[in-house]
Amino acid sequence: MFRHLAAALMALAVGTATLAGATPGLVPAADREVVFTSDGTTAYGTLHVPEHRAGQRLRAALLLPGSGPTDRDGNQPPGSAPHTLAQLADALDRDGIATLRFDKYGTGRTGLGAYQDHPEELDYPAFIRQARAAYNSLRDQPETDARALLVVGHSEGAMTGLLLGGTVHPRPTGLALLQPQAIRMLDLVTLQLKAQVAEATRQGQFTREQQRAVNAATDAAVVSLREHRPVDTTDLPPAIATLFEAFQGPNARFVESDDAVYPPDTVAALQPGTRVLLTCGTHDAQVPCVTTNALATALRHAHTGGPGRVTLPGVDHLLHDTDHPNSLAPPVLDALRRFAQH
Repeated sequence: MFRHLAAALMALAVGTATLAGATPGLVPAADREVVFTSDGTTAYGTLHVPEHRAGQRLRAALLLPGSGPTDRDGNQPPGSAPHTLAQLADALDRDGIATLRFDKYGTGRTGLGAYQDHPEELDYPAFIRQARAAYNSLRDQPETDARALLVVGHSEGAMTGLLLGGTVHPRPTGLALLQPQAIRMLDLVTLQLKAQVAEATRQGQFTREQQRAVNAATDAAVVSLREHRPVDTTDLPPAIATLFEAFQGPNARFVESDDAVYPPDTVAALQPGTRVLLTCGTHDAQVPCVTTNALATALRHAHTGGPGRVTLPGVDHLLHDTDHPNSLAPPVLDALRRFAQH
């Protein structure tokens, strides 16, 4: 009975759209709010459905944000609003791919949810479980083809996508890993900090001796975190000391659980032939291309499909270039098109 009712409502909607001037037989593109639950927390997201034929089942992609309090659109209000995920949804719409993006823990309408009174218990596996619930919600949408699901992750979201790719059912047919966190978290942080200190030294802010001292203190701080000991910040510049202080206390559980994941080790769980796009930008100071080498090798050994690793000339971590500071750079759009049409 419900199936007949849904069909009748769909026919009514198409008829109304036709009267309004839309193409006969086509359902216009639309966004709608999607709600799902994970670990007792209600999460809120946006399902974008491209224009499609009435009754058509579409390929669909789950969009996963980068680290920190990044919301469904890829923003960290009020200071950062690149709209990364919203722009990825627009790009995938051009290939007829529906998308679901959501406010993860600590952002947007979702907030901290069940962790509101004990945020120190929020660890990285909780975010993975939340992403899995979102994937299941996308799978069950009436416009979605459950046999043609994709996962598109940016930065830390790409690592989350890798973990989903080997564990969810049905398995995704493709993964887009955009500027991914491809090595352990604290190793990546160390790489970033040492690059910043090297640049500061080049500009005369540190002597070579001070640079060596800061680098040694950074290495020692990482060892302390991994051995669950307090970090000695005495020889660290204030900004770096503040960062390592933030990695302790309420955030310690998340940092430890995130750092425990070595992304290349997760690849073996992917189904052979899974379509994978792995990007790195030549102007990405946060995820240098060299950090993706081991992951690219692991993907080849796992016999995943193309396009494989694609280097994006002039592209930064937010998928922009100098000519497109507020939108996805053309090399990004080209790579996504290759992934979608492969």
